[in-house]
Formats: sequence, C-alpha cells, structure tokens
Amino acid sequence: MTRASLRPFALKLVSPLDTARGPIRDREGFVVSVDTADSDSSRATGVGEATPLPGWTESLSACESALLDAGVSTVAADDETPVSDQRQSDPISSGPTSTDPLTRLDPAETPAARHGLALALADAAARDAERSLSAELVADCDLPPPAETVPVNATIGDADPDATAAAAASAVDEGFDCLKVKVGARSVDADAARFRAVRDAVGDAVALRADANGAWDLPTARATLDRFAPFDLEYVEQPLPAADLDAAARLRADAPVPIALDESLSEHDLDAVLDARAADVIVVKPMALGGPDRALSAALRARAAGVDPVVTTTIDAVVARTAAVHVAAAIPDVRPCGLATRSLLKDDLAADPCQVVDGAIEVPNGPGLAGEAFDALRC
Repeated sequence: MTRASLRPFALKLVSPLDTARGPIRDREGFVVSVDTADSDSSRATGVGEATPLPGWTESLSACESALLDAGVSTVAADDETPVSDQRQSDPISSGPTSTDPLTRLDPAETPAARHGLALALADAAARDAERSLSAELVADCDLPPPAETVPVNATIGDADPDATAAAAASAVDEGFDCLKVKVGARSVDADAARFRAVRDAVGDAVALRADANGAWDLPTARATLDRFAPFDLEYVEQPLPAADLDAAARLRADAPVPIALDESLSEHDLDAVLDARAADVIVVKPMALGGPDRALSAALRARAAGVDPVVTTTIDAVVARTAAVHVAAAIPDVRPCGLATRSLLKDDLAADPCQVVDGAIEVPNGPGLAGEAFDALRC
C-alpha cells in the first residue's frame, strides 16, 4: 500500500527571467511525499517535486487536480493541519498485482504532476534498495554505473559586449569551461560583437553556446548563424519559434552551427523531432517530460538516433534540481548540462546538496535523492 500527500510552496526568483514565453518571476509547486508498505511489513518513504510552468507543462491548478485525482491528499503549507478544502484520499494501490499508480497521470497532459509522484516513488525505491537515485535509474535501464560528477554550463545574460565578456571571464575564473550566452534581444551585428568579445576574453578552449529562446524567423536565423560560424559555437539553442518544426529542420539541413531544441519539445513529441531531423542536440527537462524515468528514456532514445541530450530544469526547486542531476549522471558521457540554476532563486525548500565546484556538480551518492537531506520536507 502506498500513501501519498502534497504540500504547496512558492519561491521568488532573484529577478525575472526572460524566456520565449514571457518572464518567469516566481516558482510555485508541490512537494510530494510517499510512504510505502509491502506485505512483508517493509516500509520506504520518498519525496518528489511537482513545479509546473505553463508553456512547458500544465498550470498549477491542473497539476494539483491531477495529483488529487490520482489519490494524493493535501497538507497545509505551514503545518500538518489539513487545509480547509483538503481531499482525503484512499491509499494509492501498489504492488505486483495492482495498477501502477503512475498510470493515473498522463505525462502529455500533466507532466509536472507525474514528475512529482514518479520522483517520490523512485526516491522511495532507491532508499529501500540503499542506492542512489542515479544508480536506481541505470539499473532499470541496464546502463553502466552512473557518473560521480556532472559537468555544467554557466549562463551569461544579455548585456553589451564589454559586460558580456566580463561575465564570461568571471565564469571561467570560477571553473566553468562551457558558457551559454543569451542572444536574440539585439541585432545580428550586436550579438556577433558580443560573441567576438567573449571569445577574445576566454580563448578557444572554452565551449560556447548561444540561446535565442525562439527569437528569430528563418531568414534571420540563417543570417545570424552565418555570422556566428567563426566563433566555433557548440550549438545554438532554439533559434526559431517552438511550433515551427519544419523550419527548424530546414535550418539544420544547411546551418554552419549545430542546432539544439528546447521549447520545441513542449510543442512536439520527441519522435516528431527525431523524425524531422530537426536537431543535433535536445534539451531534456525532466519536469516537462513527466519524471526522471521518462527524461532518461528520452535522452537514450535521442542518443540512439544520433542526437545528443543535455539535461536542464524549468527553474525548479532543490528536490527536482537534484533529481535532474541524477538523470544527467545516468546518461553516459553527458555534455555539460544546464543545472547551475540555484542562484536564480531568492530562497529554496532546503539546503542544496548539489553545489557547483569548478564547473561540475558532485552527484549525491544516496541513498535515494540525497540521503537524509530532504527528510524534513516529507509530509
């Protein structure tokens, strides 16, 4: 028998984050806790996070409704007192003869809800097996042992050439050897000047990426990539609007810079992206894909099709960020990932067990997500 409960939370960002779908100012979601008991009286607990982001996932209200409909009960945000509209649910049935509780949640319609419950169940299973979440994931997929560290990129915001170069040099001094530079808000000439300044500041050994957040149309993207070609970029992320997969495929066919797709995976399923040959790289967001299990599966399917995966988040709180680190660790020889995002949040649910040191994150070795790091969050 499995009992599950959720507790709402709200976190402010340090400053609004501009995206192709508008600015993100705060992150609201739910901590999901599970308590499982088997017929042999063994018991395991786990914690997950469901932090929806409309445009990538369902709305906050749809996420909550899906979890409640799946049998998860509600706990007040500030204490153990049930909220006035709490829905007490029967235990979620589980076990070899019962229906998988995750089948109650549609990853296409409510991926954040499924992520929260899937992560909590995976954390419980890994804790019960006394191994890390990444070790649990690779065991399920028959993969090599997970990596002990995950390389991460630094993100450089939009600024004039001198300020962009200074920020890039500072990140390299901190140990990052992969930088993602935000582009698309300025003219092609201005962004090219910014990249020239960055390359001059950090040298040729540092990997550079550009993230346009869907800012360009096809002619502008082609002209821009031609201008960016001399800077030896690892890839340009989401150069075109997410919905236009055909244009992305046409751009990639003759682009002088590799193409990565991010928001497009919220508009099209992975098979459509792979069939269209629209990307050299895909950005894997576990929250938007419906859980760490589905994120790893997507990464492996892409790799098998010759498309490289990079793992990032939807600016999640610490529980989901830690899970994303485990997903990245499970992918053999993963590229630097976009997981150094703690600094974007003004506060967090708990202390971060995944500190960035010299451009990499040491993967918590368990059991589960991070040993006892999140025990106080269990409700």
